[in-house]
Amino acid sequence: MIGKHKYTLLKKEGKARRGRFETVHGTIETPVFMNVGTQAAIKGAVDAQDLKAINCQVELSNTYHLHVRPGDELIRDLGGLHRFMNWDRPILTDSGGFQVFSLAQMRKIKEEGVTFKSHVDGRTIFMGPEESMQIQSNLASTIAMAFDECVENPAPREYVEASVERTTRWLKRCMAKLEELNQAEGTINPDQLLFGINQGGVFDDLRITHAKEISKLDLPGYAIGGLAVGESHEEMYRILDAVVPHLPEDKPIYLMGVGLPENILEAVERGVDFFDCVLPARNGRHGHVFTAHGRINLGNQRFERDQRPIDPGCGCPACQNYSRAYIRHLFKAKEMLAMRLCVLHNLWFYNDMMAKIRRRIEEGTFAEYKAAQLAQWKQPEPH
Repeated sequence: MIGKHKYTLLKKEGKARRGRFETVHGTIETPVFMNVGTQAAIKGAVDAQDLKAINCQVELSNTYHLHVRPGDELIRDLGGLHRFMNWDRPILTDSGGFQVFSLAQMRKIKEEGVTFKSHVDGRTIFMGPEESMQIQSNLASTIAMAFDECVENPAPREYVEASVERTTRWLKRCMAKLEELNQAEGTINPDQLLFGINQGGVFDDLRITHAKEISKLDLPGYAIGGLAVGESHEEMYRILDAVVPHLPEDKPIYLMGVGLPENILEAVERGVDFFDCVLPARNGRHGHVFTAHGRINLGNQRFERDQRPIDPGCGCPACQNYSRAYIRHLFKAKEMLAMRLCVLHNLWFYNDMMAKIRRRIEEGTFAEYKAAQLAQWKQPEPH
């Protein structure tokens, strides 16, 4: 049984979609950027209350990392991920598939699943569709992602073709297992939702065939995976142009692991609803911050006496209270507060950009907004 949910398409401008996705943990206004808390925390000393202050709608945590440490069974015993991290809005957990293929050493792929060694302590772990669903059910996230194989780019067509077929078989096993878990006694979130993942590398025909195949399964949502792994932006946009029309219009579409603000604008224009990326938090921890006029590096000496906020028009806690000069000093002094302030700012920037995108689609002016922003961001680093 698929959990309670409802997706409503409120407005379209071209292919860009303004939607609303209702879940057991609250309503998600789309397009949305999910703030990445890999290990049930945003890197940079940002907690759940901070996320509310910067208007985060969805927090994303990582199945693989939480399984390795502290253990999904421990989190289940403590009431699930929402209670564990004190977050009462939607949570999406990825399946662990990407980490298995990108982090794990000595992995061995079989039809049953993948055997690999933990990157933390070297112990042998087996994960397949059923194990991934069990872990995500223990975590009790709002949305669980199907276990899939994220192939390297470039990869031979023959390998990609076989991998896509296996991913489809794994998806059907995920569906069966999650239905069983949602009906089991003692399950924390019996309304857990499952999103399927489209794969196919950079081969348009494989992508389209797979999109058609998984669309027949009538899942609550669909993701496009295996992008932002080394292909060019142009290739990514080409694949989105090819694939999105073959995914259901009455379901949310999630582009995994993307990306830069300009990537998000381009993908929204092509019909994508959900996004996630570690980039804003990672950049913030190194003093690289986003502004309405482009990116700046607060490590530069020219900000030493700059009393302006990071972005004069910004409503984030950092910009409301501190200067570029002060935050630059914190980085030079290696104070943790520097990272915290810049991560808060960057996540605010992304969440606020998504709010503007939603409003612009409602008004029918998204295309103008996109063109103006892309032109602005192509300018040299702002002063």
